[in-house]
Amino acid sequence: MPMNTFAQLNLLQPIQRALGELGYTTPTPIQVQAIPHLLQGRDLLGCAQTGTGKTAAFALPILQKLASERRPPAPRTARTLVLTPTRELAIQIADSFKTYGRHLRFSLALVYGGVGQAPQVRACARGVEVLVATPGRLLDLMGQGHLGLGQVRFLVLDEADRMLDMGFLPDIKRILAVVPRQRQTLLFSATIPSSIAGLAGTILTDPVKVAVTPTATPVERINQKVLFVAQADKRALLGEVLKDEEVTRALVFTRTKHGADRLARQLARFQVQAEAIHGNKSQNARQAALARFRNGRARVLVATDVAARGIDVEGISHVINFDLPNEPESYVHRIGRTARAGAEGVALSFCNPQERAYLHDIEKLIRRTVPVMDDHPFRAGEKTPALPRQVSSPAGRAGKTWPRGRRRGRPAA
Repeated sequence: MPMNTFAQLNLLQPIQRALGELGYTTPTPIQVQAIPHLLQGRDLLGCAQTGTGKTAAFALPILQKLASERRPPAPRTARTLVLTPTRELAIQIADSFKTYGRHLRFSLALVYGGVGQAPQVRACARGVEVLVATPGRLLDLMGQGHLGLGQVRFLVLDEADRMLDMGFLPDIKRILAVVPRQRQTLLFSATIPSSIAGLAGTILTDPVKVAVTPTATPVERINQKVLFVAQADKRALLGEVLKDEEVTRALVFTRTKHGADRLARQLARFQVQAEAIHGNKSQNARQAALARFRNGRARVLVATDVAARGIDVEGISHVINFDLPNEPESYVHRIGRTARAGAEGVALSFCNPQERAYLHDIEKLIRRTVPVMDDHPFRAGEKTPALPRQVSSPAGRAGKTWPRGRRRGRPAA
């Protein structure tokens, strides 16, 4: 019998109550496939992207097991360790645990770099049942004697492919060397390249393998267009796109940190409220930029792939690939930031002649041709003017209609 409700997953009443208060009634495919096995104590290898509900897929059964066992942790130890590549994703996962476990009593600590460690040391002093951490700061605290992993019962590696891309494999190996062999281990990755398959083979015991939402699936609800343009004209084209009042909240991707900063400054000079987010910014600066984007004070967030991984902001109307990614999987991650919760969205990709090979790889991955939008004033090869002064004006070029998605209302200002 198909599982159509969370009640059928045999979750504890306090957890079901929290889900009901959030308006969650129907589990996602990964939750249906993963939760029963995790409640039985199985290891798991999950191939799933952001937006599939994977955080709840591991948080709900872990909360249930912690509530059932009720064994308090020893000082400076953790019973659950969730490793994640970025500070932003760590914060979101911790918030999810708090939300789903709002009617349970459990302790939680959040450990990441870029901020002072004193509050994190205090949070871990009594021992915690759930520790969400990035690898670098976790190893720092371990090395100083503030935290030990000898009592970890549940280990989660989230976005493992991104952690390896960011060079965290040596850190992960150091952490794995000190957690108990007797544990339940969950590994989630958006893709399963040979490096991830090899890691999974060494740390998982007879795992259940769950793969949901084939890579191309999220593109179905997204109105995708590619705009061929010379690299020198991309900023002018972006200014033209942002004239459209339908672009209510735009996430713009660049390939480099320097490019993100430069583009955000350029937009700000032309009266477009823009923020940049990337790995070189301090944690406080990144959180402030995200807050301005979420509350509508910044209409545009310019980001690099690593910085944006795991960020889930409601009501993004447009994703704009200012630079095409050289990894086709990143394209799917990027455009999946729009068209959330049953809505539709728009993804515009600016492609210069040198990026045609990247576009070909993307189309091969998603198994479709991205429609070309020729009706724009900055087509590759044509001489174009500088970025106009008032790019934030809702009035576009005469007769110009940019692609739009059929969204359920507008994001809150």
